[in-house]
Amino acid sequence: MLTTHPFDDDKLREECGVFGIWGGDTAAAVVALGLHALQHRGQEAAGISSWDGHQFHTQRAMGHVAGNFDRDDVIRRLPGRVACGHVRYATTGDTALRNVQPLFAELVSGGFAVAHNGNISNAMHLRRQLVRRGAIFQSTSDTEVIIHLVATSAYRTLLDRFIDALKQIEGAYSLVCLTPEGMIACRDPLGIRPLVMGRVGDAYIFASETVALDMVGASFIRSVEPGEIVIVSEKGLRSHRPFAPVPPRPCIFEHVYFSRPDSIVDGTSVYSVRKRIGAELAAENPVDADYVIPVPDSGTPAAIGYAQQSGLPFELGIIRSHYVGRTFIQPGDGIRHLGVKLKHNANRALIDGKRLVLIDDSIVRGTTSLKIVQMLRDAGAREVHMRIASPPTRHSCFYGVDTPERAKLLAAQMSVAEMADYIKVDSLAFLSIDGLYRALGEESRDAERPQHCDACFTGDYPTHLTDQEEVAPADQLSLLGERAA
Repeated sequence: MLTTHPFDDDKLREECGVFGIWGGDTAAAVVALGLHALQHRGQEAAGISSWDGHQFHTQRAMGHVAGNFDRDDVIRRLPGRVACGHVRYATTGDTALRNVQPLFAELVSGGFAVAHNGNISNAMHLRRQLVRRGAIFQSTSDTEVIIHLVATSAYRTLLDRFIDALKQIEGAYSLVCLTPEGMIACRDPLGIRPLVMGRVGDAYIFASETVALDMVGASFIRSVEPGEIVIVSEKGLRSHRPFAPVPPRPCIFEHVYFSRPDSIVDGTSVYSVRKRIGAELAAENPVDADYVIPVPDSGTPAAIGYAQQSGLPFELGIIRSHYVGRTFIQPGDGIRHLGVKLKHNANRALIDGKRLVLIDDSIVRGTTSLKIVQMLRDAGAREVHMRIASPPTRHSCFYGVDTPERAKLLAAQMSVAEMADYIKVDSLAFLSIDGLYRALGEESRDAERPQHCDACFTGDYPTHLTDQEEVAPADQLSLLGERAA
């Protein structure tokens, strides 16, 4: 089954989403609802693991949460008051059932299920070491490295073995792990990937975004702090901070695109930030036009902010079809050029003869922007001025986002003027990096100690990239194959 829409290859792919609950009735059903709220973070596969107090149960499937976890017979196969789940887009590893999470293994301490959002940037280095020591891997996912590190640690307690494993990995991770001793939730020391904690009744919940708490009627407690390990068990909730404190670097693209607009990230409404991004964009890059129109839905909040700041009318010049799913049949080459119209169509009656400011969140390859601009021209637009609600994406991400290889990033190969010629707009402008930070409430970006991970814009990676530095492309396993596809 095709699980990725054939015309969505011009966006940065969502990472993954995790959700876990300890102490809730019909825990698996709650996890399914939470994963549904996080579906935007991963649309290729989903999985749920539960523990009934005696044994673990796991159900994994390709495709969306709906259709796989919306049936009573499936939920009945996942009994217990404890469960965790995962929605996946393949950032590392093949698109195959063996890589669908949660991954599960029987360790000396008992069952161990792990759901991981992020990417381990030294996974191949560690994998080679483990294989030489006799480890047998069942998947090509970087997440399985964590299981082997826990299993082979010389420490006595599960917590100490878990900490020992985390101290050997680099990169980005938010983890929700299920064990007989309790549920473990943690973030990497830089807090690159998000993770929040909530409560509904006596049950504790961990999720990638606050919108998942809203979905299940849970109250928000706080974010899991960077470098923090939280354990929930019958003894209550415990917090451990085994890492030396470092200035956090949460992913800035959560605010630009990844998180749902109705989520709260780092105490701030994502929707409000995106409107402020649009306002900053208008202040930096004004243009005389008739309408401000978004590329729906990703450009809509920024377009509203741009319109309010500029005083230009906001209009829906492009109408999106909500009935084209990620499982739409792969069309033949003969109609591939019509692909954009499967999701977007120009509102000809509105835009004919008009000067437009077109707002989108980013430009990756540029192919979709080119088609949308041509669609507006065909509908009679007199001028098309494109404004992008983020800086140019010039660098690949190695922290859990499926970025095309750098050679396929348009901004890495062309100047802004060359990009404007390529996508055939009358003008093109991007938000500055300082403008993005201002929208987040900062005066500007601190070049010495950046407040966020913004490597996709600046190339300033906050961790070592061991696999990229050590491994020749010819020797790379399929572990990184999806990212460069």
